[in-house]
Amino acid sequence: MAVRNSKELGEKPIGKLLIQQAVPASIGILVMSLNILVDTIFVGNWIGPIAIAAINVVLPVSFFIAALGMAIGIGGSSIISRALGAEEPGKALKTFGNQITLTILLSIGLVIPGLIFVDSLIPAFGGKGEIFDPAKIYYIIVLCGVPFLALAMMGNNVIRAEGKPRFAMIAMIIPSVGNLILDYILINRLDMGMEGAALATTASYLFCLGYIVWFFLSKNSELKISAAHFRLDYPILKEISSLGVVTLARQAVVSVTYLLMNNILFDLGGEDSVTVYAIIARMLMFALFPVLGVTQGFLPIAGFNYGARRYSRVRKTINTAILYSCGMGLLIFLGIMFFAPDIVRIFTSEASIIEQTPSAMRWVFAAIPIVAVQLIGAAYFQAIGKAVPAFLLTLSRQGFFFIPLILVLPYYFGEIGVWVSFPIADLLSTIVTAYFLNREIVNTLK
Repeated sequence: MAVRNSKELGEKPIGKLLIQQAVPASIGILVMSLNILVDTIFVGNWIGPIAIAAINVVLPVSFFIAALGMAIGIGGSSIISRALGAEEPGKALKTFGNQITLTILLSIGLVIPGLIFVDSLIPAFGGKGEIFDPAKIYYIIVLCGVPFLALAMMGNNVIRAEGKPRFAMIAMIIPSVGNLILDYILINRLDMGMEGAALATTASYLFCLGYIVWFFLSKNSELKISAAHFRLDYPILKEISSLGVVTLARQAVVSVTYLLMNNILFDLGGEDSVTVYAIIARMLMFALFPVLGVTQGFLPIAGFNYGARRYSRVRKTINTAILYSCGMGLLIFLGIMFFAPDIVRIFTSEASIIEQTPSAMRWVFAAIPIVAVQLIGAAYFQAIGKAVPAFLLTLSRQGFFFIPLILVLPYYFGEIGVWVSFPIADLLSTIVTAYFLNREIVNTLK
């Protein structure tokens, strides 16, 4: 194995270490989010607002399959971080090999039926009326590349588990830059419309996977696996699955949320309301990049030190991560409150969309300053291998609170009921997570 850079996770000062881990993760997420954001701006201005809604319809299906890779990556990375902390390199190698095999089998196994039932899935996710045809074009091409994205997302989390955030950051930047360049060529210059947008996205998945494969074959990685490590091992699969199901369940709930939101908003306000949601969803992905970066940086530090039984460092990591994240959440909140109309005008010049979106966006972001507590709390239980509380807390925000709220409140308050569901769900899930996280600190991290 290579030099044990992962040992730094148990030795460096927590504040410095968290910044070291979080900044590259934040930059990677920022670039990826900018890619999605600029991609949406290109599509909205070069193809039209219906194209924005079409892409939003496709995302739940493709992201759910890709989330298999993320789930396997995060679940296995928790094992790898703890194994490296406990000085068990054999278990780390076996886990990585099993992650690769499992990702290939499951992603391909889901893409095939996804292509077979395309005409049923797109309307179910809100692809109705004028949205259906462009959504189908985009869906078929992008879904063919999703297994590459699943492998890339899995590998990126393993890179981070090794304590190599800079390489994980580059892995996120490469496809983002590639996608934007190809967007310009295929949509603007070659006038390929939705086909061009889809081909650019699929090619970007291949760029990302190519870089990740290079990383693990190079001397930069500690994880040098052989053919024997690819053979599925039931105890390891069970542990990967129990932890990975947390991430997969979160993405499944996100997919269900997209399905419900697109259909509810289509019924309330037609294609315009679906487009409003698509713009807000992109801003959520983009604006939260520093909070999500801290969460990503938090995972390997908490997992390594928990595996090494350095509980005081785990406590300090939790406190520092929450402090940093809440501070950045407050800045995001203020930016949205003051600049929402200007943000919307970047995406489209349609007067109806510009009129509707700012107030909706402000409601959606109203509780962002406290969401960090929920994200860090759920991530902590996943990092230390406690699958059940991680699973329940991860689902609490959207599954237990948000989905019931959007099924009930619009019945009484119309479209505004959809938007106020966001801050109410954020507040309730944060209270629940804070209670269980505090109990864990008191009882376990003495």
